[in-house]
Amino acid sequence: MHLEIITPDRQVFAGEVTSAQFPGTDGLFEVLNNHAPLISALKAGDVTVTSAAGREAFHIAGGVVEVLRNNVIVLAEGVVA
Repeated sequence: MHLEIITPDRQVFAGEVTSAQFPGTDGLFEVLNNHAPLISALKAGDVTVTSAAGREAFHIAGGVVEVLRNNVIVLAEGVVA
């Protein structure tokens, strides 16, 4: 599936991933290939991405995630390096 992490000023990540874990407002949840459509608010925490290259984490300051037809878009308020 394709994942993009975007902040108001830049694109932080774009690429193919096998899974992604998000800090939802009600707890952590994971999205895999062919996941049902979903829109969720995100709290501050780590978005953990697994791809062919390995695992990578991005610390976001909250935002929203949309999952639709194997496309995942994270609109983050900010990403802490």
